[in-house]
Order: sequence, then structure tokens, then C-alpha cells
Amino acid sequence: MSDLRIRAATPDDLDTVLAFWKTAAEGTSISDDRDGVERLVARDPGALILAERGGELVGTVIAGFDGWRCHLYRLAAHPAYRRQGIGSALLAAAEERFVRLGGRRADAMVLTRNETAHHAWRAAGYTPEEKWRRWVKPLTD
Repeated sequence: MSDLRIRAATPDDLDTVLAFWKTAAEGTSISDDRDGVERLVARDPGALILAERGGELVGTVIAGFDGWRCHLYRLAAHPAYRRQGIGSALLAAAEERFVRLGGRRADAMVLTRNETAHHAWRAAGYTPEEKWRRWVKPLTD
């Protein structure tokens, strides 16, 4: 993957990232809009990590650290480039970021129905914790 460039997103990347997620990411989130991603990049400039090949966006991951826990979201590779090490390279960059920030354990949000993702996360050394359940409450309409 020597032709793969891994870097933090900038505000100029946000529209491209949002369009990319419509093609490459499974599911949607209440924060999948310009304002939501803009706030992420402004608050934590290194959290949204991009993979590019030849100037084209081919992968993303959000590596959020709140000072206590390390959270992974939106690991996605372009469908035409899957199984080429993009996800692995993004996870390595995210995990390196967490270690630099003092993180001790990473967790990932993975859709229950996304079996393909389950295989990828297991291959990367992650395991599900069945004793936990995510509880949510929308704060806006």
C-alpha cells in the first residue's frame, strides 16, 4: 500500500467525505451532515482520518478520544478498493493516534446486521462484548 496516503481531514474535505459515506459506509447517523462533521473536525482536528490513493478518497475512520476512552466510527473503504489493506491502514493510524493520546483500549460502533464488517473487525483483533448494549436518546428533533 505504498501508494496509500493517510492523513487527517480538513474542513475542505467535508463535502467529499459526506458524499463518500453515501457510497461506502453502511447505515446513517444523526450526525452525518455538514454541521455534524464540521463540529467534529473543529473540536478534534485529528479524529477524522482519510485514506487517499492518487488523490481520490478511498477510506475513512473516525478515531475519537474523549480523554478517557477511544471510540472508532465510520471505518469505510470504497467498494471498488475493498480487501486491499485500506481498513487495516486506517485502523493502524487510529490506534497509533490513541496510543499517542494515552488511550488504553479502543471500541468500535459496528452495526449488528453488517456481517462483512464483523469479519473485518475480528481480523483486526476486535471482539464483540455481548454483555453491553448501546442506549441512545436523540437530543434534537
